[in-house]
Amino acid sequence: MIELPKFKIGNLEMNLIQGGMGVGVSARNLASAVANCGGAGIIASVELGLLRGYKGNKIKANQDAFRDEIRAARQMSNGVIGVNIMRALTDYQGLVKVATEEKVDLMILGAGIAKDAPKLVGDAPICLVPMVNDARTADLITRAWKKHNKVPDAFVVEGPKAGGHLAYSFEDLVNNTAPQLEDLVKDVIGFANNPENFKNPVPVIPAGGIYFGQDIAYYHKLGAAGVQMATRFVTTRECDADDKFKQEYLRANKEDLMIIKSPVGMPGRAIRNSFLEKVMGGEKIDFNCKYNCLKTCNPKESLYCLMKALIEAHGGDFREGFAFAGSNAYRATPESCLDADGKFITVRTLMQRLSDEYNSP
Repeated sequence: MIELPKFKIGNLEMNLIQGGMGVGVSARNLASAVANCGGAGIIASVELGLLRGYKGNKIKANQDAFRDEIRAARQMSNGVIGVNIMRALTDYQGLVKVATEEKVDLMILGAGIAKDAPKLVGDAPICLVPMVNDARTADLITRAWKKHNKVPDAFVVEGPKAGGHLAYSFEDLVNNTAPQLEDLVKDVIGFANNPENFKNPVPVIPAGGIYFGQDIAYYHKLGAAGVQMATRFVTTRECDADDKFKQEYLRANKEDLMIIKSPVGMPGRAIRNSFLEKVMGGEKIDFNCKYNCLKTCNPKESLYCLMKALIEAHGGDFREGFAFAGSNAYRATPESCLDADGKFITVRTLMQRLSDEYNSP
C-alpha cells in the first residue's frame, strides 16, 4: 500500500491534519478514524454540549461533552488526537483548560489571536498551532508567545477557499479578489524559515480548498510540511454528522457554494438552501438567544441564531439549518463518495485514494 509522506510537528508524526469542523461534524468518530490512518484527527470544540440538549449550566455542559469526546477518541485510537479551539468562543479559556487536562497531542487555535495560549497551557507537552492568514499575523502571534518563552510548533495558513467563517472581506470573497492560498503559504514559509525569527524552521500547513492528493503534492513542492483537509472528510462513514448532512454535499453544485454574512460578523462559505435564501433575503427568524456562544455575535441584530441553525443541520434537518462547506464541496458525488452498497466510504478508503492521487503522474 502506497502511503502519503509523513511530516513532524514537534515530536508528533502525521501524514495530514484533518481540519476541525464545528458543532459536532468532527468529533470522536472522525478524529479517531483519521488518527488510525496516520493523520492528526481533530475534534472541534464548538458547543458540543448543545448537541446533547443540555439542561442547566451551558458552559459546564460544553466542557463535559468536549472532555468526553477527547477521552472517547483516545480509547478508539493510539494515533495523534488534537483539538480545534476558536479564540472567539465565550468559554475559550475553559475549553483550553479541558484540552490541557486531557493531554491532547495538538491544539489548533483560530478565529482570533490567542496571545495567551502558552500561559494557559503552561508546561503541558502539547503542540500549539495557531491558524493565520498571512505572515504579519504569524509574526504578531510569535512575538506575543515569545514573552512566555514559547514559539508556535507550526502554522496553519487558511486561505479564502475554506469552509465556514473566513478571515477575509465579504467583497473579496464574492469577487474572488482575496489573496490566493499559494501566495499566503509562500509568505508564511518565508517568515517561518527565517533564522532571525526562529532557531529552527517552523512547519507551515496550508488549508482551504485542498481536496485531492495532487493538491497535497503541489503544496509539498511549494515547501509546505503537510496540509490540513476538512471538506473531503465530511462524506465519509465516520464523519460525526448525520448522513443527511453528508447528502447536502452530494446534492451541491458549484453554483450552490455561496458566501454568506454570518450573525457573528464574518463572512462564511456554505451550501445554498431554502433556509439561507430566506435569511440572506432579509427575512428574520425569531429566536431567543439561549447560547451566548461567540463573543462577536449580537443577537439583537441577527436575522437568525447561527448555533441553532448548525445544530439542526448536524442532525440532518435543513428546514431551519444549513451546512458550511469548502469551495470544493461540489466535487463530492455519489460515484466518488459511496461504496458498492450505497454507503459512504470509510476514512481508510479515502486515505488510500489520497495516497493514490498523490502518487499519480
